[in-house]
Amino acid sequence: MDWAGSFWMALGLVLVIEGFFPFVSPTGWRRVFTQILQLRDGQIRFCALLSMLAGALVLLFL
Repeated sequence: MDWAGSFWMALGLVLVIEGFFPFVSPTGWRRVFTQILQLRDGQIRFCALLSMLAGALVLLFL
């Protein structure tokens, strides 16, 4: 599989994973989203940084 095919497959997988929780539990997703809105910018950035580092590590080990 070429690079473009891998990119679109990865993007599709992200969209499936992102949509799973709101589909299964919209009320729970709304509650979590409301709690996220109450976080400060620095807390959100720190969580985003951890997420990016975890993703980079996964890609490194593939």
